[in-house]
Amino acid sequence: MAVVTITKDNFDQEVLKASEPVLVDFWAVWCGPCRMMSPIMDEIAETVPGVKVGKVNVDDEDELAAQFGIMSIPSILAFKDGKLVNQSVGVQPKENILALVGM
Repeated sequence: MAVVTITKDNFDQEVLKASEPVLVDFWAVWCGPCRMMSPIMDEIAETVPGVKVGKVNVDDEDELAAQFGIMSIPSILAFKDGKLVNQSVGVQPKENILALVGM
């Protein structure tokens, strides 16, 4: 499954109403660590069944970033059944990211 671009307009549908766990990557174009994290998130999206991966550009979606108190990026938030269940900040290995949703 491809990475989904998350905006305030599709957040409810793509994240809160998703039937599968969702990993949401808060990032920005200018962020070096975010560029390091991007291939890991892409790999999870392409190779791990049953997990949706979405990305929120904090420069374009400052309301969503503020709503979730994003102060540092990359920040990965994990949602299950429409609820925030876990989060991490900074570059993490794939295993740590999958552990956020219990995989």
